[in-house]
Amino acid sequence: MEHILRYFPNLTAKQISQFEMLGPLYNEWNEKINVISRKDIENLYPHHILHSLAIAKFITPIEGTDLLDLGTGGGFPGIPLAIIFPQCHFHLIDRIAKKIRVAETIAKEIHLDNVTFQHGDIGECHKKYDYVVSRAVMQLPQLISLSRKNISPKNRNVLPNGLLCLKGGDLQNEIQSAGRPVLQIPLSDYFTEPYFSTKELIYVEL
Repeated sequence: MEHILRYFPNLTAKQISQFEMLGPLYNEWNEKINVISRKDIENLYPHHILHSLAIAKFITPIEGTDLLDLGTGGGFPGIPLAIIFPQCHFHLIDRIAKKIRVAETIAKEIHLDNVTFQHGDIGECHKKYDYVVSRAVMQLPQLISLSRKNISPKNRNVLPNGLLCLKGGDLQNEIQSAGRPVLQIPLSDYFTEPYFSTKELIYVEL
């Protein structure tokens, strides 16, 4: 939890409580369902929650902004972002039923009321959103292709509507294959932990 407070010192009491509750809840659920790698669950806050919040270092969406979390798994980055941006709405979708049930249950436990959930494929989601967010889901060209139909043509934020995804490793081949301008932001610009030295935030206007 100290990782969150270090980089987001102005959280409300409710937000702090919600973030504090995530640790015990994910640990409890991870013993039943492998939502997070069991080798990495002890790094829940820096490697998963803080990683998700890198998007909040890049953008502050206006009230009423709609975001789709594509391939949310157990709720990343959607749940941490929904805590940090209570003025926005998040729709979390994943093809694995047991993982989306865990995310939905955890959201209810922490009284997170600006999220909705869907078990299914992105092709089954027909609503338009300001942004699609994702975390290590698939190759960038595929992400762009799948996300495009769900992006609203009406821009409401300073940052034009598009895709915000968290990725790691060598991304040059993916970016070259994207077929459109890509903005890369090293997460080491935001966070000093060694874990983030190979992580990036990718933004693509759609």
